[in-house]
Amino acid sequence: MEEEGDRRRSGVLGVAYEYSKDCILEPLSLPESPGGSTTSVGSPSVPCIFCEEHFPVAERDKLLKHMIIEHKIVIADVKLVADFQRYILYWRKRFTEQPVTDFCSVIRINSTAPFEEQENYLLLCDVLPEDRILREELQKQRLKEILEQQQQERNDTTFHGVCMFCSEEFLGNSLQCLYCEKTFRDKNTLKDHMRKKQHRRINPKNKEYDRFYVINYLELGKSWEEVQLEDDQELLDHQEDDWSDWEEHPASAVCLFCEKQAETIEKLYVHMEDAHEFDLLKIKSELGLNFYEQVKLVNFIRRQIHQCRCYGCCVKFSSKADLRIHMEETKHTSLLPERKTWDQLEYYFPTYENDTLLCTLSDSESDLTAQDHNKHVPVISEDTSKLHALKQSSILNQFVLRESLKN
Repeated sequence: MEEEGDRRRSGVLGVAYEYSKDCILEPLSLPESPGGSTTSVGSPSVPCIFCEEHFPVAERDKLLKHMIIEHKIVIADVKLVADFQRYILYWRKRFTEQPVTDFCSVIRINSTAPFEEQENYLLLCDVLPEDRILREELQKQRLKEILEQQQQERNDTTFHGVCMFCSEEFLGNSLQCLYCEKTFRDKNTLKDHMRKKQHRRINPKNKEYDRFYVINYLELGKSWEEVQLEDDQELLDHQEDDWSDWEEHPASAVCLFCEKQAETIEKLYVHMEDAHEFDLLKIKSELGLNFYEQVKLVNFIRRQIHQCRCYGCCVKFSSKADLRIHMEETKHTSLLPERKTWDQLEYYFPTYENDTLLCTLSDSESDLTAQDHNKHVPVISEDTSKLHALKQSSILNQFVLRESLKN
């Protein structure tokens, strides 16, 4: 339990510090066609745990952003909380009864920086027994409500409508596609659309449906996707490893400065050098960057471009188009800032969660050469006569920290 708590503190709080610094408080994705869901008007609101600010239930991310920035509190695995409104109301009441530190871990972020730049964050997670019990009870209550709703729908005799694929009549009427959620002017147009596009199922990316399915309440801490993945893996384990018909479909990598996509990393490097005069391979060679240093540099550039800020002169622009024109005219694409600016722990975290470019990076030759030289360095064991003092000062503590950041 303690190991799990340490893992969540290092992961969740590391992301929290990055959020509070640049205010990127939602998952970012490189160019795709996202599906969306509508927000109902007049939906109930959820109060902040600490203040009187209220946010609609459908705008949960805005409330989480507010609590991180204004109150420096992070809730772990919030997407797996079955009833977010009741969860917040419960802890809002409990925080008025006892000190917050009785329930939350206090984590110091950026502890190696000067004291005035250090920040303390509160972490609320199910490592705390009371929190875990609350999450389990909310999940049981939501499951009960879902089963009651399903039974009510089975017994409902007031529904009326006609099936969009045949002439059988039922109660109700809907001109919205189940999969892409587009609305059409009449039933025939909708039926043709769903038949031609094979949209005869609901949109799996619409999280609004998740609360209606019992599979999401079978195991605490797991969504239907994780449960389904485990079931699929069991089937695969019983099948022979036949790869004869397998075909590779290369993932496209996106340029650091524009929307250009390339099927191979070589083509992307050529594009960035020709169109933007940015040679990543040359920079890697000249600076002797290893894999993790390249990751930090790419994430740093991604974030600056996302925020429309030139990293060469720190000027912020109103759009990415204006930024691109400026950087091309001033040749600032190749004008990297000092290493200490981008070689920071916060840039271990991807700016875009689907950034394929990060998966194609590799160690430089200079890094491999350095490893060869290190083979001849003598290793001196630590003094184990005083184990308690050794645990506090051992160099292995730094190694564990680095490994946790890598993971």
